[in-house]
This record gives sequence, structure tokens and C-alpha cells, in this order.
Amino acid sequence: MATLAVGAWMRLLLSRNRGREFPGILQPPTQICWSCAQGAKRYLLSDDVLRLQEFQEKKLAVTHQIYGKKDLYFKNIEEKLKKNGLILRDELKTLLHLCQTLADVELAKDVIYRYHIENKNVAFGEFKFGPLFIRLCYELDLESMALDLIKDKVLNGFFSDCTSFNILMDMAFSKGHYENALEVLIEMKNQGIKFSKDTYILAFAICYKLDSAESCKICSLLLEETELKGDYVPRQAYCFAVAFALKQNDVQKARSIYSKMTNTESRVCHNLDILIQALSGTLENILNILEAAVKTVTPKFVKRPEFSEQVLAAVRERVRSNPVLHCRFNDIYAKLQLSRQVTSLTLDDMLCQTPSARKHHVLLLSQRKISRRTFQPLQSALLVE
Repeated sequence: MATLAVGAWMRLLLSRNRGREFPGILQPPTQICWSCAQGAKRYLLSDDVLRLQEFQEKKLAVTHQIYGKKDLYFKNIEEKLKKNGLILRDELKTLLHLCQTLADVELAKDVIYRYHIENKNVAFGEFKFGPLFIRLCYELDLESMALDLIKDKVLNGFFSDCTSFNILMDMAFSKGHYENALEVLIEMKNQGIKFSKDTYILAFAICYKLDSAESCKICSLLLEETELKGDYVPRQAYCFAVAFALKQNDVQKARSIYSKMTNTESRVCHNLDILIQALSGTLENILNILEAAVKTVTPKFVKRPEFSEQVLAAVRERVRSNPVLHCRFNDIYAKLQLSRQVTSLTLDDMLCQTPSARKHHVLLLSQRKISRRTFQPLQSALLVE
């Protein structure tokens, strides 16, 4: 099944008509608008996954250690390349942490190719260079270079982890380059890299944003594969799949995907459920849900359910033709506003919200080995300032 899926994905990539919209979508005046604010960036990976801050701190530490000797270090590396000298693991690590410009990264590229040729038949151990290089490209905004290298057959095996692909997909997604993000996803699938929960979130988000016939097929393939393999699919990924189905006016499919979620206690789930029911015509039930949300008594520290103004507007359009339901809706809406349970966030805003990092403070304390003040190794946890 996985091999067939790869073939299907590659055929979709080759045959895609860029920018072509899904042909069957209806756009009535009352349909919900799914597009986010123009120019807004969307990040799907939290910082404990991207680890850009940690990467930048390490760069500062390495720069401090060889202060004033960067040019000499680069010169020595260039000499090694010319004389076919052996590139050591720590040398490449240091080099990647010293890169500040495009010219620096171009040299690092040459070193990566040499290092991979020398070590491709040897286990690299627990250290992975792929995420390190992609974080460098993320920091310096070198998306095209990262995409070229991750697809280069010569470097097959160098980017052997899902993190490299996930970070690059997030980078492309944040800039609205959804076609590039899809290329990374397909390349990941083609190389046989196992998907993580972050991969599934990114994959369904990319399909949702592209909103094309091809991305619809890929989304369906993904859903089928996860069911066959029994892979864990995060709630956020399912939410993107539900929203994608609604975007295509496929309410039945949206309802089916929504039913797969074991936990729907979140703001975006509540709003998707309301929209599914509105499009299904179960208006009486919607009003009961909204009414219960207003009447529910909760402690001050417990956040009450919030509903998007965008979703409520879609409900209003549906009940407008029924004077009794319309009057009741207006009454409930006024109460929701009074209790501050109406938000201006759109569904797109809720879907593309960056999750908060979930690293425990004790874990962070045990992981940090370098002093933030002196950049010297910490001898004891008691020395952490």
C-alpha cells in the first residue's frame, strides 16, 4: 500500500497544474471565507520542535570559543577540501554553527557533500546533521537551497530523519509557499521517512491550504494509510482534514473525519462542529449547544467556550429564513457577546495557531550544559544562573 501511495503521490506532483482551484467548489455569497489575513504568517511547529533559539544560542557559544579565528577556521576547511583531507564530525558541526552568510553556507554545502561521501556507509551515531543544516537555512531564509539539498539523490541518507523534513515544510508553510511544502512532503514519502505526528499536522495543513484536486487526493490517501497502519493522528491534523472537507462542501466527509477524533474538547473543534451542523441543517441542535455554552457555570479560572464571529455569521444565514429560530439565535448571540464568548478569530486563525512549547522546566535545566553568561560548561546544576 505504501509503495502504491508513493507512486500515486509522485504522479500527482508531476501532473499538477499549479494554482488550479478544485473544480467542484461552489461559492455562494453566504459561504464562509476560509482565507487568512493577507500577508499573515502561519507557523505550525512549536519552538521545542524547531529549536531555533537553542540553535542560535549554540552559535553564539561557538563564535565565542573561536572569537577572531573564524576566517582561519574556514581557510583550514577549504584547504582540507582541496587536499581531500578527512572531514571530522566535530569540524562540520562547528562549521555549521559559524555560518553567517550565503557564502559561508556555500562552503558548508561542499563540506556536507564530502562528509557524506566519506561516511555514507558508516553509522553516524545518534547525532543527525540534517536538522542542524535545515535550522541554519531557516535562520538565513535559504528555503530554495534547503529544498534542493533535501531532494538531491547524492545526499540520500543524509536527511534520514523526519525532523529535517518537518522543519523545512514549516518554513515553506510559514511563507505561504504551499507548493514547495508539498514537494518536501512527497520527497519525504518517496525516501521512506516515517511520518511523525508533526508530519501529519503539516501534511493535512498543506492540503487544506492548497485546496486543489491533487491535494484532495493526497489527503484521502493519507487518511486511508493512517487507518491501515494504525498510525496516531493528532487532533490538529484531523481538524485540518475536517476543514478541508468543509472547504470543498463535502459535509458528509467532514462529519466522518470529525467522528474519528477521540477528544474534541478544544475551541477549533467546537467551531468546526457548529459549522458541520449548520451545513447539515441541524439548526435546532446548534441553538441548544450555543445556549448551553452561555448557561454553563464555570470557575473563573476555567475558560468558557468561544465561538468565531465567522462561524456564527454562517449560522445566522442558515436560520434567517425561520423567524422563530432567527429570533432565538439573536437572543443567544447577544448573551454570548455579553459573556465575551464571541471571538474575531477566523477558523483559519484557530487552525493555524502555533502550539505552545511543552518542555518541562526541570528537563530544560538538565539539558543546558553551557552558561548563558560565560559560555563555559556548567559543572553543576547549582551553578545555573
